[in-house]
Amino acid sequence: MAGLGGLKKQRRIQLIVLAFVALAATTALVGTAMKDGINFFRAPAQVMSDPPLPGEVFRLGGLVQAGSIVRGQGETVRFVVTDGAQEVPVTFTGILPDLFAEGQGMIGLGQMQDGTFVATEILAKHDETYMPKEVMDALKEQGVYKPSAP
Repeated sequence: MAGLGGLKKQRRIQLIVLAFVALAATTALVGTAMKDGINFFRAPAQVMSDPPLPGEVFRLGGLVQAGSIVRGQGETVRFVVTDGAQEVPVTFTGILPDLFAEGQGMIGLGQMQDGTFVATEILAKHDETYMPKEVMDALKEQGVYKPSAP
């Protein structure tokens, strides 16, 4: 009879160890998936003061600097994003949103290459009073944000 109790205890320990291994594997898989899916937001001042790692994908947001939009061959567009303190040159190949314009807020997804932010996606504000929260916070931090009159 003593052997039967030891066997149950051994099975229970095996189940507990198996549960911990499964939990660790699940946690590792979720962490890996989230790492690929999370894109941190940065303002131009943050990009210049704390440069991203090579190949790091992140979101850059700020205002499109007036007079900086230069359309190149095909669908390539170059412009400068600013938060009032720093400026970051940006290139984007693709079709820009209709509301993309100089002096307007934008957020781009991409990575830095040789001092230029190479965007794979550009988002623009969706009406004349909206500005993405991250951009608004970064502009307020630099003392540049001026709310629109209602």
